[in-house]
Amino acid sequence: MNSEAPYSDPPTLAHNNAMEKDTLDRLSARASQHFLDSIAVKQEAEKILPKKVAQGIVAMTECLRAGGKVMACGNGGSAADAQHFSAELMGRFERERQELAAIALTTDTSILTAVGNDYSYDEVFSKQVRGLGKKGDILLGISTSGNSKNVVKAIESAKKMGIKIIALTGNGGGKIASLLDGDDIHLCAPSTRTARIQETHLVLLHSICDGVDHLLLD
Repeated sequence: MNSEAPYSDPPTLAHNNAMEKDTLDRLSARASQHFLDSIAVKQEAEKILPKKVAQGIVAMTECLRAGGKVMACGNGGSAADAQHFSAELMGRFERERQELAAIALTTDTSILTAVGNDYSYDEVFSKQVRGLGKKGDILLGISTSGNSKNVVKAIESAKKMGIKIIALTGNGGGKIASLLDGDDIHLCAPSTRTARIQETHLVLLHSICDGVDHLLLD
């Protein structure tokens, strides 16, 4: 008895092309939906956030003019945003200007690993806030969920020191929303989807950079 599988002809070139076209069509449709979803969230954000962005710009510019600094923190993609923003201030955004005092609390691996190992990962930003911050500084806390424990603890430490908070969140603001008061600025992306929140955060950060440059240079 022959146990071998029956022979079948290999897929034809036309069959392969049809499969490839179907795959490309499906992927193109998914990509288009990402653009549309991102646009929709940004359009909603444009309705509710510009005034708060303007308040954040004024607060940050006043801080920098007075000799203060901006400390930024977040996890994962938000850590990258913290570093991106700090680089825009220290280097430049779109125009040449003086260096502006900004530091991302996400970059020193010795501090992060020492504090995380000896104390808790929840403390990796709050210890830096207490060690580096002073009254009149600004803490830029970024958390897409609003619940990142180490960002929460950093905010709690900053508020005890008279440091103003600019918080970038999403998903309704989470725990961070409950920590903020009238002296702070809360920029909450109107979405529950992490990718859409992150994309909106980048627009918010670039808007702040542009506004700071405008107040300093124009």
